[in-house]
Amino acid sequence: MERRRAVMETYDRIADHFASTREYAWPEVETFVEDHVDGGVALDLGCGNGRHAEQLSPQTDRVLGVDVSRGLLETARERRCERDFAVELIQGDAAWLPVVDDAVDVAVYVATLHHLPTREARLDSLDELARVLAPDGRALVSAWSTAHDRFEETEGFDTTVDWTLPGDETVDRFYHIYDPEEFAADLEASTLVTRSRAVSSGNCYAVVSPTTY
Repeated sequence: MERRRAVMETYDRIADHFASTREYAWPEVETFVEDHVDGGVALDLGCGNGRHAEQLSPQTDRVLGVDVSRGLLETARERRCERDFAVELIQGDAAWLPVVDDAVDVAVYVATLHHLPTREARLDSLDELARVLAPDGRALVSAWSTAHDRFEETEGFDTTVDWTLPGDETVDRFYHIYDPEEFAADLEASTLVTRSRAVSSGNCYAVVSPTTY
């Protein structure tokens, strides 16, 4: 719990500057939305400044944006007002979601799983995603990977990556860098069903569902 609180405090501290560097939706998210989203309730898990909630909003009936960082949620509120899109913003832990069972038709869970500091928490978060997805729901999950050209390691490992604020102050951010086989194994160990997997732009991606439906 101490390490998870540290992650929250880190993103509260860097929220404004971090959000200013995250303008556009990832292409992989855009493709997923185009292929899998058609109405219903959407969840942007680890929503940050709301850039992917903004992508989901026109294609769905309702969007929930969940993030552990109150500071990042504030940047999402500002973006929502400036861009005029609909999203309900909720502070919550990815390993214990404040969302009822089977409520979500489609979810985007990108660039967040790798910030959970233990394997137990990461598996809990995948199980929570399975719990809140409707039986025929789909989700896109991503994590930073050893396939990225900045890493020499071939097996998954824990590390910290500096975030440099204006004035050259640096703040450590925790990451678990997945190797592709480990990513597949954690999905397999969860209650999710993997529909497809890929490595793109140095990240592991998977489209998942809660059942074999």
